[in-house]
This record gives sequence, structure tokens and C-alpha cells, in this order.
Amino acid sequence: MARTASIPTHSPPKLRVGSRIGKYRLDKRIGSGGFADVYAASDTLLNIKVALKIPNSKWVSQELLNEFRRESKLTMELEHPNILPIRDAGFIDDYFVIVAPLASRTLDDRLGKRMKFETAFDFASQLIDAVSYAHERGIIHCDIKPENILLFDDGRLRLGDFGIAKVAHKTIASAGTGTLGYMAPEQAMGKPSARADVFSIGLIAYRMFSSKWPEYPFEWPLAGAANLRRRVHPDLISVIRKSVAIKPRDRFTDATRLAEAWGKCRLKATRFANRQRKGA
Repeated sequence: MARTASIPTHSPPKLRVGSRIGKYRLDKRIGSGGFADVYAASDTLLNIKVALKIPNSKWVSQELLNEFRRESKLTMELEHPNILPIRDAGFIDDYFVIVAPLASRTLDDRLGKRMKFETAFDFASQLIDAVSYAHERGIIHCDIKPENILLFDDGRLRLGDFGIAKVAHKTIASAGTGTLGYMAPEQAMGKPSARADVFSIGLIAYRMFSSKWPEYPFEWPLAGAANLRRRVHPDLISVIRKSVAIKPRDRFTDATRLAEAWGKCRLKATRFANRQRKGA
């Protein structure tokens, strides 16, 4: 997927909004992290909007590129409506650039406002479907968090950074930096797994329904539990609780098992939410 090119022997200039990289004009910086910056950009030849993920030059090495190519080959066949595709990747003007479709915003942006039950349930369902599809093909994400979940104007949710997240996590972890974030406790200690992806999904679902972020050590009841009970059917709460169990063996084995349990709750959970809203 990544085009073959030699690694620059010097650090490229610092990027600024309005500058150009090849045919792309950087319109706005929409994300920044320890590994990379993300820009909304214009393809000046095709006249379309795209997202550019540009890793910090200090992380770009032959080892990283080799690892990225390996992960990219594994994820190229992940053709799913809720997985963000990589359109292109390679060096442009001495920057390593990863090109993807541009979303209207991230789930992290959306979490700034209260979310209706139906919206939260739909977003969680789309996320679970995406991860289940990957897990069935033996691929784990390793960095499921609101910033990596993209929302589009048609209501579609897409999980991004498949193939990139694992490379970024390995690179930053080896440098002794990074934060726990939305990772399962065991993944923060270098043990990623499908169960760890399930934990991250459960944490995000809990946040959408309760309006509170649980914090380590994640002992039940978590912050916002009273609000969760008011809005969510007990069966669905049980599914979320199992997803965020501290011990990996107490969680769903993968997102496919989570999807099965989630789907069984749909009717009960929707009816419960409607009754609660009418009785409010």
C-alpha cells in the first residue's frame, strides 16, 4: 500500500495550515497526538477533500515503514462500511503521508454534547460491527478511542487507523511515552488482544450512555452509574459491564461474541428507553 521511497536524510520543515504537500493543500489541523498530526486537506487536482495523517518525522524509520507495510497488507482486505479505508500512503515532499476520506467530525468531538439513546446505540452497534468483522479475520485494532472513530454526514461511523494503530503503539511504547487512554489495563502492559478491543468498545459505550468517563481502576459501579440505570435496560448494562471487566477472562472473547449479546438487547433496550423518556 505504501509507495516505495527512501527515507529523507534530514527533517522536513514544520508544517503550517495553508502550506502544500505535493497536490494537497493543508486546510486545517484536526488532530494531534504523540505519533502523528491529522489535517483536513484539499486535493487540488481532483478537487476533493481528504484527511492526511502525517507521522512526526522523529518516528519515521525503515523499521516503522516495514512494520506499516506488513500491517497494511493484513488490513487491505478489510472492506467494511464501518472501517475507514486508506486511500494512499507514501512519501510526498519528504513527509510520510497517509491519505483517507475526510469525515465531518470525530466521535470525540460529538461527545461534547449529550447524546440521545438511539444515537448512542446506533454508534455503538456500528463500531461493534466493524471490530467484529476484523476479529473474524484475525485482526485486532489496538487503539480504539473516540479520536479514531470518524462520523460522516450520512450518519455512518467508520473506525480509522487499522494497520496504523498497532505500528504507532509499538513505536511510542518502545520510546517509553504514551498514556493509558482507552486501553484495557493488560494492553497498557504490552498485551493487546481481541478482549482488549472489547474493553475499549465497552468503555466508549459506557461514556455515550452515561455521559461520564470511567477511570482506573474501573471498579463497578463506575462514575455515572445512576444516569446509566435511568437510561439503559439492565440487560444492556450487563453487556457493557462484562465488556469492561478488569480481568480479560471475564470479558467477551471478541467483538463477534459482543455483537451477539448486543443484538439480543436491541428490542428490550429500545422499548425501555422509550418508556423512560415518556415517564420523565
